Amino acid sequence: MIRSLAGGTAALALLLAPVVATAQTADTAADNALNILTRSIGFRTVEGAGQVPAYAAWLKSLLVDGGYADTDVQIHPIGETAALIARWPGSDPDLKPIVLLAHMDVVQADPADWTRDPFTAVVENGYVYGRGALDNKADLSVLVATLVQLRQSGWTPRRSIVLALSGDEETAMTTGRWLAEQLRDSELVLNADGGGGLLAEDGTPTAYKVQAAEKTYADYTLTVTDPGGHSSRPGATNAIYRLNAALARLAAYKFPVTYSPITTAYIAATGPRVEGPSGAALRRLAVDPADAGAIAALDADPEYVGLIRTTCIATMINGGHAPNALPQRATANINCRIFPGTTMAQIETTLTGIMADPGVTVAYQDSGTVDAPSSPLRPDLMAALATAVHARAPGLLVVPTMEAGATDSMHFRALGVPGYGVSSVFMKPSDDFAHGLNERLPVDTLAPGVRQWDAVLRDLAQ
Repeated sequence: MIRSLAGGTAALALLLAPVVATAQTADTAADNALNILTRSIGFRTVEGAGQVPAYAAWLKSLLVDGGYADTDVQIHPIGETAALIARWPGSDPDLKPIVLLAHMDVVQADPADWTRDPFTAVVENGYVYGRGALDNKADLSVLVATLVQLRQSGWTPRRSIVLALSGDEETAMTTGRWLAEQLRDSELVLNADGGGGLLAEDGTPTAYKVQAAEKTYADYTLTVTDPGGHSSRPGATNAIYRLNAALARLAAYKFPVTYSPITTAYIAATGPRVEGPSGAALRRLAVDPADAGAIAALDADPEYVGLIRTTCIATMINGGHAPNALPQRATANINCRIFPGTTMAQIETTLTGIMADPGVTVAYQDSGTVDAPSSPLRPDLMAALATAVHARAPGLLVVPTMEAGATDSMHFRALGVPGYGVSSVFMKPSDDFAHGLNERLPVDTLAPGVRQWDAVLRDLAQ
């Protein structure tokens, strides 16, 4: 089956048309989620396109048609983007609200590179194709469909539920910071952009990840300057050589091995299920966290090296100004993924020490990220997720994780509000094309996703 939404003015009119509000069941809510997702992809919510406010307005119309009061859904413009807050008041105003977090923006996509137009949704062979089909319009659509279903079912939460949608998570994160400030008095955040279910290549569920921590993303620029001169008269110094020596020292450096309650729980839970040298190393670390041989084994596996330490690597270099001149300047970008509990300022100090050269300057490049701690493993949250996940995959391992990527959860965690990535998407690694070409989502994850969110909200907000 192939369905698509054509581009152009007619398509925009279709996108802005409301989804028909009908009494929702789990099955019709799943159909509604698919409908919302395919229309959502048509909004080109990339940086600079200015379509996030229009998308937010359309989502507001769905929520109002589904039972929200118009005044309970507010859109806050910020530059060319926007944030949306939809409040569902609970019966007990003394309880702090639960925040449901997702982002409306997507990364850029060049239609010339894609097999299909990235901003025209196509449903084909069991997948929804399009930019944002996975990250993050999938769970955003499921959340909206689930909230409409819950409201139309007559259920009322005891604890208020707040849907918070940011508009530039993929870039400057200004809307995420704004949302965190507005909602800093919340009980917890359930982030649709993180965690989720893993499937083996045969479709068998293997684990459900609860993102309870994320490493801090940070970029630093190394700079070496030199008077330069004519290339026929090389002297004792050379900016490129000096930078190269500094990078070699960084390549040889290993940050201290670090653990947290999140990573310790992950190691203990996943070690028995991982095959090969890395599985053996995880099992040994569960017994002895200082096992040097096990640490070395994980260091050799890119899948796991980030689990046990901060990592900083060179990702870009630039130097010189002419082929026949000594370089006057050489720079390198160092990208770090910092273990929670260590600050970006501390890493800058460490990098300066690693350079061991006063002629190499280290400068932090602000990308909108903030230092944020891990979230505690709340028994009520873990129990609610286990119940919901086991309803779709009995006995499945539910394990807390620390992810290397950055999400809007960091802004809430930095203000003391615990955040958890609890996506309802279950998929195979081979289907994950987030931020890449031909991004897609398995259609069959939508219906159980609605049921999962329904169960979690009824449990935690009761």
